Amino acid sequence: MPDNKILFCGDPHGYFANVISAVYQYRPEAVVLLGDYNLEMPLENYLSAIIGMTQICWIPGNHDFDSQSEYDHLLHSALAYNNLHLKVIEVDGLRIAGLGGIFMGRIWRPGDLSKWIDKNHWLKYQPRTVKKMPLHIEGAIWKHEFERMKEKVRADILVTHEAPSSHWHGFAVIDELAEAIGARHIFHGHHHVYYHDRLSNGIAVTGVALGGVANLAGEQILIR
Repeated sequence: MPDNKILFCGDPHGYFANVISAVYQYRPEAVVLLGDYNLEMPLENYLSAIIGMTQICWIPGNHDFDSQSEYDHLLHSALAYNNLHLKVIEVDGLRIAGLGGIFMGRIWRPGDLSKWIDKNHWLKYQPRTVKKMPLHIEGAIWKHEFERMKEKVRADILVTHEAPSSHWHGFAVIDELAEAIGARHIFHGHHHVYYHDRLSNGIAVTGVALGGVANLAGEQILIR
């Protein structure tokens, strides 16, 4: 089925069986993982059974910055090149844009003024002993990157870790981002619940469940 050509996988939290099962069952062109992997070894070790069968893309979640080892197992894995954060790929004629991470009050929380112009500005006002960005805020969504994405990116699908306003813990700025880039559908993780809805601007939204898999139509095809 055309709707199964691209699959979207909810937060694995160490459980990748459904991702592998979905690829064997539906033979998609690509799978897109929506963050929070809890990796005890490099990502490719968990997905070795499907490497070469499909394109594996992913965005980071918040828990992927919990420890240096989890960060390294994801961001320095053999699949690091398919990190979609702030990027766009084309799969079967559809452009997919990614926004990983979460909003953090110490960096930028929608509704509040951004505290920093950019990452260099943040570093400038830290103690001299701080030479690089600490891991615990590497997973923040930065306003300057968010605004650049709104301005520069054009895509049919937006994948995020944070939710848009359709979820009670979501953010209307995700709605605005999707509209600005021309997306017709948002797929997100983070909240571990499946739902399918539509925003007031007409954009479809699918929240993908913990360890679940959804297709292009927003249908849940596998649950944990």
